Amino acid sequence: MIAEKNVPFTVMKTDLPLPVVGRGKVRDIYAVGTDKLLIVTTDRLSAFDVVLPEPIAHKGRVLTQISIFWFDFFKSTVAHHLITADIHAMGFAPDFLAKHGSVLEGRSMLVKRCKPLSVECVVRGYLAGSGWNDYKATQSVCGHKLQAGLKQCEQLAEPLFTPATKEAEGHDINIDFDATVKREGREVAETARRLSIEIYKRGAEFAKTKGILIADTKFEFGLLDGKVILIDEVLTPDSSRFWPLGSYEAGRDQPSYDKQIVRNYLLDIKWNKQPPAPSLPVEVREKTSQAYQDVYERLTDQKLF
Repeated sequence: MIAEKNVPFTVMKTDLPLPVVGRGKVRDIYAVGTDKLLIVTTDRLSAFDVVLPEPIAHKGRVLTQISIFWFDFFKSTVAHHLITADIHAMGFAPDFLAKHGSVLEGRSMLVKRCKPLSVECVVRGYLAGSGWNDYKATQSVCGHKLQAGLKQCEQLAEPLFTPATKEAEGHDINIDFDATVKREGREVAETARRLSIEIYKRGAEFAKTKGILIADTKFEFGLLDGKVILIDEVLTPDSSRFWPLGSYEAGRDQPSYDKQIVRNYLLDIKWNKQPPAPSLPVEVREKTSQAYQDVYERLTDQKLF
């Protein structure tokens, strides 16, 4: 299954007559036979590993459609798990689609079932977020020693691979490459690192032509027939930090196209990052929803609605 934590939530969930493999912070995952999964991306939003009480309108559709775009974009670089996002090509009976098609349309993917790696493959191209905090304290980011005098949100000379564990409860834990090797074996770990940096570089280069800087991101990989493949979501506003190129300036925090809008609000109200999460004002939810849609439209040159 896709490596998402099973968490309690009170906001949107799907209820399909299929075996439930897992309900993550954002996705509901169902078994389709023994070798496929149906991933339905809801409008749930998590921040600091806690699911928020209100959904973000259209978020699931945006995440799904952006991931589909990138799976196609990277198809010559890395194999992936996507079979189809066309609900009429998934093999479901007409009565199933008649009843559940409105839930699935635009926010579901039929994918190959594989064994997920036990680490999240994080790539950082700019000095932001927890990386900036780490640098200020240690002049390092997740064990990577950096030069002195770097500014907040400054672009790094080369992207850093900074993997993290997937904790069943609480926050994920940053680990070094040696720990990744111990978990996955050297060949798989090196392949995941190489692909993560290559995909990030290609994606960031393309996004820049669309007026977007991708500051950092996380990828998920799985093993299928002994081969490392790309799974889950790819370079979305949930898994990445997106900044507008036109207003970028190192030395300060940046405006955002992603859920950093929500994180900033939660930091401003000094939430302790423990459940239950506080409610979000309508204006924060609407601004976040629009930011997600803006990313899709900029990347694809298409309107979602």
